[in-house]
Amino acid sequence: MNNAKNLLLMVEVMANEKGVDQEIVFQALEAALASASKEHYGAEWDIVVTINRDTGEYETARRWTVVDDEDENFESPARQLLLARAQIDNPDAQVGEVITQPLQSIEFGRIGAQKAKQVIFQRVRDAERARIVEAFKGRIGELISGMVKRIERGNVIIDLGNNAEAIILREQLIPREPVRPNDRIRGYLYEVSPQQRGPQIFLSRTKPEYLMELFKLEVPEIAQGLIELKGAARDPGVRAKIAVQAKDKRIDPVGACVGMRGSRVQAVSTELAGERVDIVPWDNNPAQFVINAMAPAEVESIVMDEEAHSMMIAVAEDKLAQAIGRGGQNVRLASELTGWVLNVMTAADAEAKKEQENQNLLQMFMEGLDVDADIAGILVQEGFASLEEIAYVPAEELLQIDEFDEGIVEELRNRAKDVLLTRALAKAERATGAKPDDDLLAVEGMDEDTAYALAEKGVISRENLGDLATDELLEMLPDLDEARASDLIMTARGLG
Repeated sequence: MNNAKNLLLMVEVMANEKGVDQEIVFQALEAALASASKEHYGAEWDIVVTINRDTGEYETARRWTVVDDEDENFESPARQLLLARAQIDNPDAQVGEVITQPLQSIEFGRIGAQKAKQVIFQRVRDAERARIVEAFKGRIGELISGMVKRIERGNVIIDLGNNAEAIILREQLIPREPVRPNDRIRGYLYEVSPQQRGPQIFLSRTKPEYLMELFKLEVPEIAQGLIELKGAARDPGVRAKIAVQAKDKRIDPVGACVGMRGSRVQAVSTELAGERVDIVPWDNNPAQFVINAMAPAEVESIVMDEEAHSMMIAVAEDKLAQAIGRGGQNVRLASELTGWVLNVMTAADAEAKKEQENQNLLQMFMEGLDVDADIAGILVQEGFASLEEIAYVPAEELLQIDEFDEGIVEELRNRAKDVLLTRALAKAERATGAKPDDDLLAVEGMDEDTAYALAEKGVISRENLGDLATDELLEMLPDLDEARASDLIMTARGLG
């Protein structure tokens, strides 16, 4: 009886100390008693111990699972019983039934104290971890704060209270930010992972979401839904950009986020170890949004390539360094914030590049449509950039060009369609014939048509091309320019 009372007292004390349900401790203790009983009776035995939750008395039993006489998975007579054997003592026994036999319970005082403690503490620890996961998994996306407990190999372990620990991995810490034990610190909760060992709550101080959550704390208009945060990009500890939009046109979103004398943005910057924050007005027009994101650099012009999802940005020559930023920081953050690939250059370079692109288009239209420079120039000037556009845009668009009549439009469309059909047939023919190796296609200056033409002549690899002399290559492909032929061979040899 004394042992039973001691057992109940032990369960109550441990449950209160660890903050877990008493049932968890009871189950852990039953497992410990069963483990000790196996050491006494037999390690292979299936032994179960049941504790009376009211009296503390416990009973021990051995179990067998009944299996079919022909069961190929029969493993151990210590834990399983063939049906025929089971029916000798229990005629009603069925396959799958569990047969129990009472055993003499070992004394509680004879349990190996260390083993019992290990089992109980492990079960309680597992229960604690499950409780912590349950408590925090619904808080992903929130700011969490705690006290720095220790630092392990650059990772910061944080005490959140109630036996909960979080970790900020080294790569999630702001570079060169001083962090010491007992410092108060907070981070953005981005993952809760039920791991077996170590902290399972993961915080970050470098994610863009952390910056956004800080602004939600500092700017009441955001919490009230009057201002929306559209995104953020960061170079942690150095610079960041955050896009904002006012839901109420009467509100200045940038001014609200900056605060009186910069108080709000300064509070955020201080929390981020002095990180400079640019507040960018969001715009539904992608080009205008990019112009806003490039601030403080002034953009002179933008050329958008929707297919490549990129923009060519022209700035004044004396503003180029500012637009790019130290180490490309300004343009990189603007690109991350807007989601567009941004190429920054001087206005003169942009004009030269545009002129070169126009010349390439002019040549393409002249050769593809077999027209003179005047007609090709009109197509370029009107914004056409491919034969597909000429072939398939509504004829009305082409007829709106003053210099074109119905006859010219019909002829241009037919020629474009013929060229596209010829290309498609050539491509289909290539697919069934000799194919160039990837390394031949990768030779700088090589195009797909030239590579397939070479493959048809037996030159399928970079090595094959490098073995040729210039006159041999020109003999294979008479239309090839001699200078280009020489360049391709030298590049294939690794000398280009």
